[in-house]
Amino acid sequence: MTAAGEGLARTARVSFGGVVKEVSLAYVPEAEPGAYVIVHVGFAISLVDEDEAGKIFEYLKTMDELKDLGPAPA
Repeated sequence: MTAAGEGLARTARVSFGGVVKEVSLAYVPEAEPGAYVIVHVGFAISLVDEDEAGKIFEYLKTMDELKDLGPAPA
């Protein structure tokens, strides 16, 4: 995750297994570059540690939910 902006306008580029999306950090202002976050409809809503992030990512792969992310931007 790499962050930009300030306050409620703060955003980050977040990688979802190689797919990069821009998300709002309004709900997790404490998020720093390198952090793992849960994202819902374009908003980072929670911080998680690296172990938990790995478990969640594996679960999403098992459910075949990662295909819904679409291609990485050019």
